Amino acid sequence: MSTSAASAQQLAAGEAAAENRVQRMKLLSGKEDYYGGIIVEMDEPMEPSAFVSILRASISNWKVQGKKGVWIKLPKELANLIESAVKEGFNFHHAEKNYLMLVYWIPDTPDTIPANATHRVGIGAVVFNEKNEVLVVQENSGRFQGSGVWKYPTGVVDEGEDICIAAEREVKEETGINAEFIEVLAFRQSHQTFFTKSDLFFVCLLRPLSLEIQLQEVEIAAAKWMPFEEFKAQPFNHNNELLENIIQICSSKKGGMYSGFTPVPTSAAFSDEKSHMYLNSSCLSHNLSKQ
Repeated sequence: MSTSAASAQQLAAGEAAAENRVQRMKLLSGKEDYYGGIIVEMDEPMEPSAFVSILRASISNWKVQGKKGVWIKLPKELANLIESAVKEGFNFHHAEKNYLMLVYWIPDTPDTIPANATHRVGIGAVVFNEKNEVLVVQENSGRFQGSGVWKYPTGVVDEGEDICIAAEREVKEETGINAEFIEVLAFRQSHQTFFTKSDLFFVCLLRPLSLEIQLQEVEIAAAKWMPFEEFKAQPFNHNNELLENIIQICSSKKGGMYSGFTPVPTSAAFSDEKSHMYLNSSCLSHNLSKQ
C-alpha cells in the first residue's frame, strides 16, 4: 500500500472515529429554520466547561449535516455561558430584556445571516376636532422639556403592535382622549437616531371620539386643544422642515387636496394571520371604477 493511500485511510478512520464520538456525546437540541440553520433555545443550567464540550460536538454534527447558521438563545439565567460561546466563535446578534441571541456561521462560505433589526418605528398623532383645533401637548421630559413648545402626541410602536393601534394608544395614554385612526398622512425615514439605529416615523391622522382631556402627568406637562392657526404660528414650527411639511399636509388634507394611506386587513401566502397594508383607497377605488 502506498504512503498516500495509507494516509487517506488514516484520515478517513480519524473522521469516522470523530463522528462516532459525536454520536455518543450528548448534543444540543434545536429546531431547523427555513434557511438551513438551527435554532437552539437553552434552558438547562450547566457548567461552562461541559457546555463547551457539548457545543463543539454539536457544531461538528451540524457541519456533517450541512447546516449553515446556528442560533443560540441564552436566557439571562444562563449568562455564565456567554463567554464560552464567544470564545467558540459565536457573535452577538440581538438582545431583549430576558435573553441574548448568539449566532455562528458554520460553512466556509460568505456569511449570509441577516443583521439585527435596523429600524425603530414611531408615530405622531394629528387629531382635529370640529372647531379646527388640534390636540397638542408639552412634554415633561426629553428634548422639549421646559421649551414651551406645543407638539403633536408622539410615541414608539410596541413590538407586535400595528401602527394604527399605536397611534390610538399614544393619544389615549398622553391625553386621555379616545380617538379613531383614519390614515397615515406621511412617513419619514432618518438614520443614526437611537443607538445608531434608523427610524421610521409615521404621521397619522385621527378623529376624536371624546373631547375632555385627562393629563398623563408622568410624561406630559400640559395638553390642550389649540386653534390650528395658533399652532402653525409657533416660531419653532418655522425652523423645522419636518413640522412645516406636516403642517402643509394637514392644511391640504383639510382643504380636500390630499389623501393619505388607510389600513386594509391583508393576509399573505405564508401566513393566515391578518396584517395591515396601508394604501390610498380613494385613488384605488377611482381606478377600479374606470376599469
